Amino acid sequence: MKSTALMTTSLTGYPKRTGKVRDIYDLPQGLLIIATDRISAFDVVMPNGVPDKGRVLTQISAFWFEMLADTMPHHLISTSLDDLPEDARSEEIEGRFMLCKKTDVVPIECVVRGYLAGSGWQEYKRSGTVCGIKLPKGLKESDKLPEPIFTPATKAETGHDENISFEQACEIAGQDVMTVLRDKSLEIYEKGRQYAQQRGILLADTKFEFGRGEDGSLILIDEVLTPDSSRFWPADQYKPGKGQPSFDKQFVRDYLDRVKFDRTPPAPPLPADVVQKTREKYIEAYTRLTGKRFEWE
Repeated sequence: MKSTALMTTSLTGYPKRTGKVRDIYDLPQGLLIIATDRISAFDVVMPNGVPDKGRVLTQISAFWFEMLADTMPHHLISTSLDDLPEDARSEEIEGRFMLCKKTDVVPIECVVRGYLAGSGWQEYKRSGTVCGIKLPKGLKESDKLPEPIFTPATKAETGHDENISFEQACEIAGQDVMTVLRDKSLEIYEKGRQYAQQRGILLADTKFEFGRGEDGSLILIDEVLTPDSSRFWPADQYKPGKGQPSFDKQFVRDYLDRVKFDRTPPAPPLPADVVQKTREKYIEAYTRLTGKRFEWE
């Protein structure tokens, strides 16, 4: 590996918020969202990161925002250092930041599922439903659903987001808003799914976030269709009836399960081979989706 993991940033003079993997600064020009190389699993941030992971997530999001601009307006203003104040520019954040419009965030995670996996599979085994939506009998783990379904969740500051019904989402955000966001989420998912499939990737599920711009209009925000917000499966290895290999932190989760990590902090350091394999998976997702070489290799 040519680079080391960037675990934190420190731009002086600007208010900062820190998420699990991102540092967010409030600039006069907009929000500066920097994707560090921190990595979390089971909602716990690991003590060491994955070099260039933040750049991969940023570059994939920028790729999709451009592709989806005619489907839904978005918050991305620029990924160029030239558009930042001079005292905010640095080589370490190059390629891993987005300068974005400030928005009033809609407090709902807009999840679309096209395949039966994760918490959806667990619920289906118990009740034949996913987020209360009745599905056909006899489906197997990782089966493609008859049609994609919209399954909103509440945005949790800490811990797991909680799946809720569409009706509950309407009570929180308003029926008119949620109807638009449901329809747009399904439309974006379908566009992303079709494109990814041409690139040998199955988009099993994903989550979107939306906010209101200064004029009150709804726009797509946060990250979009990345390995951190989606389940990407290699199409040539797809076999329903079990969990699938994926382009995300699968190596990290598998390692933590092997060492019987109890899913409470602090997490153990990740071995070099797990870090390297995870980095390679993220970069492969980028190169497959964009058709470009990852320039920080």
